[in-house]
Amino acid sequence: MKKETIDGNPILKLTLEFSVMIINYCEDLRHNNKYVISNQLARSGTSIGANCFEAQNGESKVDFIHKIKVAAKEADETQYWLLICDASDSYPDCTMLTNKLIEIQKVLNKIISTTKTAQT
Repeated sequence: MKKETIDGNPILKLTLEFSVMIINYCEDLRHNNKYVISNQLARSGTSIGANCFEAQNGESKVDFIHKIKVAAKEADETQYWLLICDASDSYPDCTMLTNKLIEIQKVLNKIISTTKTAQT
């Protein structure tokens, strides 16, 4: 998929930007020896975009919805890890990540509801 396609697709653009933010944040965590949370957060945070990207080539609307729902579940897991980071005094500020994630979750929920409505 070309960069123009990603720029023209709001969820792909949001999740790509978020993935880069997550990678940078996790690198900071690793520099501070916060490996466990860093690894979990990197996996779930980048998985959101990977699942949205994969959904673009879904075999059917049902497959598309399933992949977007998987992305939403990964977003929920990412939210959990960010809550832990936010609650810990020794972790860097993650407010920007949390705000971006909330935006992504809203878009994912809208995609799911709109696609389900169009399917019936």
